[in-house]
Amino acid sequence: MKKVIFVDRDGTIIAEPEDEQIDSLEKLEFVPGAISGLKSLMGLGYELVMASNQDGLGTESFPEDDFWGPHKKMLKTLEGEGVLFDDFLIDRSFPSDGLDTRKPGIGMFGKYLDGSYDMSSSYVIGDRDTDAQLAMNLGAQSIMIGPDSTWEDAVGKIRLSDRFVEIYRKTSETEIRLSIDLDGSGKTSEIDTGLKFLDHMLMQIVHHGAIALSIKCKGDLEVDEHHTMEDIAIVLGEAIKKALGDKRGIERYGFALPMDESSALVLLDFGGRSELVWNVEFSREYVGDVPTEMFRHFFHSLSSAAGCNLRIDASGENCHHIAEAIFKAFARSLKQSVRRNPFSFDLPSSKGIL
Repeated sequence: MKKVIFVDRDGTIIAEPEDEQIDSLEKLEFVPGAISGLKSLMGLGYELVMASNQDGLGTESFPEDDFWGPHKKMLKTLEGEGVLFDDFLIDRSFPSDGLDTRKPGIGMFGKYLDGSYDMSSSYVIGDRDTDAQLAMNLGAQSIMIGPDSTWEDAVGKIRLSDRFVEIYRKTSETEIRLSIDLDGSGKTSEIDTGLKFLDHMLMQIVHHGAIALSIKCKGDLEVDEHHTMEDIAIVLGEAIKKALGDKRGIERYGFALPMDESSALVLLDFGGRSELVWNVEFSREYVGDVPTEMFRHFFHSLSSAAGCNLRIDASGENCHHIAEAIFKAFARSLKQSVRRNPFSFDLPSSKGIL
């Protein structure tokens, strides 16, 4: 579903003077951090919509051209910095009119309430109680700009909560529902793949990767374990790739760790190319209810779907410990490589593209 960020104008993007009337270009002043904050929201998959009541642009005293003068100057400045709005909702009624089109009324937001937008994952950014009430009326999340909450705080909240993905995939062999939040440390995760040892391994990714992960899979285990493990790896890889978005600001690379007598080295690169180097030997055919030959195929499928390079080296005496060390090292490598600076716009690539 589509997502949207509604941004109030007066007091949120441009500062309001004492008389609350921005009736000349001389009074046009941006709220600190507004331009860089808006720019950092571009490319996150949200539609950006300006939503404002008419207050502050002198609608009573000035003709149409003067009314839009400061507004146009503001837009021109923002466009010069790469900030482009998808839509404008500006209501010019007065409080005495009692119209539902005036915030916090939702009358002018009708086209965003047709069921094609995920309002629970959308935001209203404003500076007044009416903006917070609007968010509640829309079923969206509220972010306030003011003395105790800056644009930097607002951007951090959105960018660090934006890496949540849900995927549903059904084939003749498996049916999988998966959700992942790369910044979801501490959130409840539920995993039920039908293979208890695989559940145990995937929970290592949750705990050591500091993510939230939920997987529900119904597979043709009466045939064998192959389709279940392959398809889960594919969906998990696709979800990670989608959650990473444009990859701006991520570390990209990531880990080695010991476990009892075993050790595992996992080198990971979210560079957009997939390759698996696998240097692991198991002395048993099964660990729990999982065939050990499937671990290589699991990570190969994940690598292909996520568009990442993986090198996995592991050794030890206990096959359970070897497998667990691999999943823990992968989790740590994942945690390290997807770590993101929410205010960095840099791609970790000399090519300029990932």
